[in-house]
Amino acid sequence: MLGATGTIGRATVLALLARGHEVVCFVRKPVVVDGAEVRVGDVTDPASPARDAFRGERFDAVVSCMASRTGAPKDAWAIDCQAHLNVLEAAKAAGVGHFVLLSAICVQKPLLAFQHAKLAFETALAGSGLRWSIVRPTAFFKSLSGQIERVRGGRPFLLFGDGTLTACKPISDEDLADYIAGCLDDKSRWNRVLPIGGPGPAITPRQQGEHLFALLGRPPKFQSVPVRMLDVIIGVLATLGRLSPALAEKAELARIGRYYATESMLVLDPVTGRYDAATTLSTGTRTLFAFYADVVAGAKAPDLGDHAVFGAADGRAAPPPRQPAT
Repeated sequence: MLGATGTIGRATVLALLARGHEVVCFVRKPVVVDGAEVRVGDVTDPASPARDAFRGERFDAVVSCMASRTGAPKDAWAIDCQAHLNVLEAAKAAGVGHFVLLSAICVQKPLLAFQHAKLAFETALAGSGLRWSIVRPTAFFKSLSGQIERVRGGRPFLLFGDGTLTACKPISDEDLADYIAGCLDDKSRWNRVLPIGGPGPAITPRQQGEHLFALLGRPPKFQSVPVRMLDVIIGVLATLGRLSPALAEKAELARIGRYYATESMLVLDPVTGRYDAATTLSTGTRTLFAFYADVVAGAKAPDLGDHAVFGAADGRAAPPPRQPAT
């Protein structure tokens, strides 16, 4: 198991254990993962997966929820592609029969470095000779929770444009984890790319905001942020980035924000070039609005971490970042 310390990764470990699997987690530093064995190593070291993870033993499957933290080009190619290639080579030698990869639905329309990195490994995995399942989920609840406290505090819900530019079918950690774990046993998910969303119809950022206000018993209050503002930020950072690698990286992070502000997280029809909610399959039982209701009622909101920028952008409702996360 790769990526076991992230929110989706932890949920996937629990889902695998619930199905009776013995789980070994390969992590960067010692950590407790209840019910699973933990082995420490470095996925960016080509020798480490075989030496520190597989240890000459035979494994039935690899499940990866591992991803780059920021999506910046250097990080993306190192983790989303090369680190996975390192593990794939070790997996072959360890007799692994099935490799399940958590990817992202946004790779359908690759405009960014991290999307190309993910696609490069997807291609390598599909041609590896192993049985594979590539899961491409839509937006996560965590990614769409960035404005709950803002709205609770009396501030307006921020939208790009009018809040109907994009839509998604949000999926909970638990429902996604159960789907990922099910790939090992469900033959209909073998050797397939699997775009998947949560239950219910696709929802727009405006609908997300309207529901939050309704849960709080307040009239909706929105503030529109023009997409053009992101374009200006990107242009300035890209120009300055010619002199500074750090600013060049920030320009890429701003491009990621713009992408999520303007592209739906749904299946892209290759013929029409339009996003199609009807062909975006649904799984699970927990809805985003049920999650919102729990948080408003007092449940702990997720720690956004690196999603403080990208997660809000995923929700199509964040202001352009003044200083993107690194």
